[in-house]
Amino acid sequence: MLTRQAHASGMKPTIYAIDFGTSNSLLTGVGPDGVLPIAPLDPTAAEPTILRSILFFSDEQGEWFFGQEALTSYVAHGMRGRFIRSMKRFLPMASVAETRVGRRIVKLEELVGIFLRTMRERANRHYGADVRRVLLGRPALFSEDPAADALAQERLLRAARSAGFDEVSFCPEPVAAAYDFKTKLNGAATVLVADLGGGTSDFTVARFGSNDGAEVLAIGGVPVAGDAIDASLMRRKVASHFGAEVTYKVPFGANVLQMPKPLMERLCSPAEVCLLGRQDVLRFLRDIKSGALGESDQARMDQLLVLIEDRLGFQVFEAIEGTKRALSDQTVAKFRFEYPGIDVTEDVRRDELESFAEPTTRRILDCVTRTLATAGIDASQIDLVCATGGTARVPVVARGLEAQFGAHKLHRLSSFHSVIQGLAERARALA
Repeated sequence: MLTRQAHASGMKPTIYAIDFGTSNSLLTGVGPDGVLPIAPLDPTAAEPTILRSILFFSDEQGEWFFGQEALTSYVAHGMRGRFIRSMKRFLPMASVAETRVGRRIVKLEELVGIFLRTMRERANRHYGADVRRVLLGRPALFSEDPAADALAQERLLRAARSAGFDEVSFCPEPVAAAYDFKTKLNGAATVLVADLGGGTSDFTVARFGSNDGAEVLAIGGVPVAGDAIDASLMRRKVASHFGAEVTYKVPFGANVLQMPKPLMERLCSPAEVCLLGRQDVLRFLRDIKSGALGESDQARMDQLLVLIEDRLGFQVFEAIEGTKRALSDQTVAKFRFEYPGIDVTEDVRRDELESFAEPTTRRILDCVTRTLATAGIDASQIDLVCATGGTARVPVVARGLEAQFGAHKLHRLSSFHSVIQGLAERARALA
C-alpha cells in the first residue's frame, strides 16, 4: 500500500473508497499508482479521519453541520433544528421515505446524498482533485428481506449520484475487511473476518494463498450489532424511567391501558427515537400523561416529553453506549443522565447486559454458523478469526467467538480503519 510519501509526490486520486457507516464514515483516495492516506474529513474530531455519520440542520442559520461540528452546533443552537443520526439504518425501510427538515420535505436518499456530497467535497479540497468515481462499501445484508436489501442499495446508489459521483460501484464490507487483513498475512490461511459495527454484523470466509491470491468462500450478515445491544439496555433498564410501564385511562373510559409497545420500541431504537417528535405522537403522549394513574407515572411521562421535545435521544443513547463500553472492563457500571426535568440513575451489571443482549448475540453467532456452512467448512478448518468494529469488543460477543473457534485464533483488527483500507485495496483494480 502506498504511504504518505506517495501523497507528498503529488499523485492525484481518480477514485474514492468510502466506508459509509451507521455510526462513522471514512474516505480515502486511490490513484493509478496506489492508495493515498485516509482523508481527514473532520478536523475538529479527536480522530480527524473518522467523520461521525451525523447531520444537524440549524433552523436559525438555515445550514447543515456534520460530524463533530454537528454535535457542538446542536448544543450551541439550544437543540433547535433537525438532528439526524443512523441514516444507514433506514435505507431498507420502505416506510421511511422522507422527513421534514426546516420548511422542506426531504427524501431519505437526499439526506444521505447531502452527507456523501460533503465527504466528497472535503476530500476534493484535501487531495486537490475533482473525483467523480466511488467504490462504496455496503453490508453483506442491509435486510434479510431481499426486496428491502435491493431497495437499500438502490437508495444508496441514488444518493451517491446526487453527491456528484458519476460512476458508482459497491463492495460488501466484510469482503473489504478480509482484503485489508490479507495484507497482514505471511502465509496461506483460511480466515473468518467478522465486521461487527453499529447497525450490521458482517462475515467473510476467505482462503488466502501464500502469494496475493485470495478466494472468498462465503459472505454472510445480519442487520443487528451494537445499536441492538444498546436498544436492549434501553428497553430493559432505562425505558421505565421514560414511561414504558405507564398505565392510564382515556376520558370517560373505564379500562386501564398500557403505554403502546410500538411507541416504546421507537424509544428504544437509536435510529427511530427521533420519530417520536411528530406532532401527532406528541399530542397522544400528552393525552397519556393527563390520564396517567399515579404521581410516579405522570413524573415519568414528564421525563419522556422533555426527552422528545428537547430532542435528547442522541444524548441518552450516548450515555447508554458509554455504560456498555464501561462494562467491557468492569463488572458493574452506572448509567447516569441528568438534564433539567430528567434525572435517571441505574446501576447495570455486566451479566444483566449480557442477559438483555442474548437475542442479539444469538443472531450474530448463528449467522457465523450459517456463513461457515455456506463456505462448506467447519470451525476447526478456520485458522484465524479477525474481528473488527466496536461490537467485537463486547465481552459476550468475544466469548461467543472464542467458544466456537478458540481464544488463540481470535485477533482484533483496528476498530475503524479495516473496512476503508480493504475498500481502498479493492478500488486499486478500478483506478
